[in-house]
Amino acid sequence: MPRDVQSPEEIGEEAGDGAFPAAFGAPRSAFRAGVRQAIGVPAVVLGASFLGFGALVHQAGLSIWHGLFSTATAWALPGQVAFLELYTVGASLFLIAMAVALVNARLLPMTITLMPLLRAQGMPRWAYYLAANWIAVTAWAAAMRDCPRLPPAERLPYFTAMSVTLWSITLGTTAVGFLLAGSVPAYVTLGLVFLNPIYFMLVFAAEVRSRPRVLALLFGALLGPPLYLVTADWSLLITGLIAGSLAFWATRKRRNV
Repeated sequence: MPRDVQSPEEIGEEAGDGAFPAAFGAPRSAFRAGVRQAIGVPAVVLGASFLGFGALVHQAGLSIWHGLFSTATAWALPGQVAFLELYTVGASLFLIAMAVALVNARLLPMTITLMPLLRAQGMPRWAYYLAANWIAVTAWAAAMRDCPRLPPAERLPYFTAMSVTLWSITLGTTAVGFLLAGSVPAYVTLGLVFLNPIYFMLVFAAEVRSRPRVLALLFGALLGPPLYLVTADWSLLITGLIAGSLAFWATRKRRNV
């Protein structure tokens, strides 16, 4: 390779440790990079969270297979925790299904925003439908941050590798958490479950260059506590709707000025 043309690895090395390259050179290289990206802080945080979930499954009186089936098919921790809470209080199947669907409705706008970003010429349509099943908060946040820097042909392999790797890890930690249930206090188990949303908030806030994200976090922090005092059951949903809408409106108005 001529010395005036740099490889993706050289670009990353010159930019310093942790620099994200502008390209990996090929879809297979992007796939391997997605695996490496997953095996790190995301794997630790998600793995610890699903350790807590596995312990909660045991405490709810369900079998390990129920926990594994939930992680394999849903892979959305808030909805899975809602399922366990409603199951333990004896809620009907219809109510549980409706509650889980409502909690996981947040994945729809994530899918709508991410899938156009992953689109590449010549990629079969079924690949997008398959990848959409692995859209979850952690992988979505990383893909929204990293994929715009990559060529279109490398984005879907990168995201798919990261998501499937994290999904596989959480399957294993769900089983481990179930088997270790009772060996740690209950408050530690709950604390592990809440690691994932805290990590997502930090990743989300790290992109301070995005004005809408900063405004959404600011409005949410201001509106959340008072709305919780008004309606504890609906405060999270209402806060997200209002804060996101205000951030969108403020950003759009500023651009039109």
